[in-house]
Amino acid sequence: MSIVVSDPAVPRVAGEILATDTYWHLSNLSAEQSLLVENPEGAGEYIRIAPRRLSAPVPFEFSRVVLATRAGSVSFQVYAPSHSYLDTNALPSRPGAGTVSPFSLNEEATYFLVLVALCEPRLRDLSCVAVPTTPQVVERLRQHPKHREVSASGVGFHIDYLADTKLRVKSPSQHGRLDWKRETLVSVAIRFGLVEERHLALLPPHPRMKAPVVQGVTR
Repeated sequence: MSIVVSDPAVPRVAGEILATDTYWHLSNLSAEQSLLVENPEGAGEYIRIAPRRLSAPVPFEFSRVVLATRAGSVSFQVYAPSHSYLDTNALPSRPGAGTVSPFSLNEEATYFLVLVALCEPRLRDLSCVAVPTTPQVVERLRQHPKHREVSASGVGFHIDYLADTKLRVKSPSQHGRLDWKRETLVSVAIRFGLVEERHLALLPPHPRMKAPVVQGVTR
C-alpha cells in the first residue's frame, strides 16, 4: 500500500513503513530531509528519523509521521500493532523488601489537581511550551465546584509542596527565572508519566482548550 503526499518538497520516495510483531519500522529514504514521528498521546514525545536511516524501530502504538514542506508540514497517522504487556500476576514471588515507588502521589489530593492544571496545556497541544502562571492555575481551578475559593497563596503552597516533597525537583544553579519550579514540575510529571491525558478528566471542561484536530488518517 502506498501513501501519497502531494507536495513538491516531499521526495518521490520519502520512506518505507514495515509492521513487525508488536512495533513497526520506519526507513527514511531521503538523502537530506528528516522524518518526525510524534506520539499524539505522549504530550510532546517524538523521535526524529535521520536521512538515510533504515529500519528505525518506532515504539508508539499510535503515531503521527510529519514531513516538512515549504508551507509548514504535512502528516499522516499510523496505527501500529497492539503492544504486549507482562502479566504481573504470573510472576513468582521474590524474597526481600518490596520496591518503593519513587513518586508517591494521591490523585484525589488538591496538589495533584494543581499539577494536572499545570500540565494541561502541554497535554492538549503538543506544540505548546508555555506553562500556566499561578493566577492562570487559580482561574482554572475556580471552575471546579470543590475549589471555588482557591487562592494564589494556596496554589503556591501546593506548587512548593510538589517541588520540595513529592517530586523533589532541584533548582538549577543559575536558572535566573522565577517560573523554573512550575516548568520543572511539568517536565518531570510528563516525562515520567505521572500526569497523562486521562487525568484531564479531573478538571472541569475548558471551552477555550480543544484537542488538536489531525487530518490524513491511514491504516
